Amino acid sequence: MRRFLRHSSNLPVELRLRRHLPSASQRLDNISLGGAACHSNHPLPQGTPVVLHIPVLGEQIACHGQVAWCAQQSESYLLGVTFSEQTPELRAHMVEQVCNLEHYRRHRELQAGQALPLELVAKEWREQRLAIFSPSRP
Repeated sequence: MRRFLRHSSNLPVELRLRRHLPSASQRLDNISLGGAACHSNHPLPQGTPVVLHIPVLGEQIACHGQVAWCAQQSESYLLGVTFSEQTPELRAHMVEQVCNLEHYRRHRELQAGQALPLELVAKEWREQRLAIFSPSRP
């Protein structure tokens, strides 16, 4: 039985080897409080330290971790990343933001009756969040 509930997602992510430039954009497969799985064009050995960053969240939300497993798929790899070093609150915040953005994307696509560009939806979502949390001006 899994320790943490997984949340499906298809957001673009950057999986950075620590102290290196970001890798090419990958796609998130799922995320939980304990870690994430993402698709990659390249395998990484178990134990490789990485930083998982989700650019469309519009913040510098990133989680340090290490590769827990790597499974070859037809033309790519699925990497399991175990989060480390962050407090449970920071990991929960990252998972919550991914879930909220995915929920908003589904809502907007239902309204529009078609798939919408993720960058457009993410920009709307960030702007709405800023408006909600901005201090009122007289």
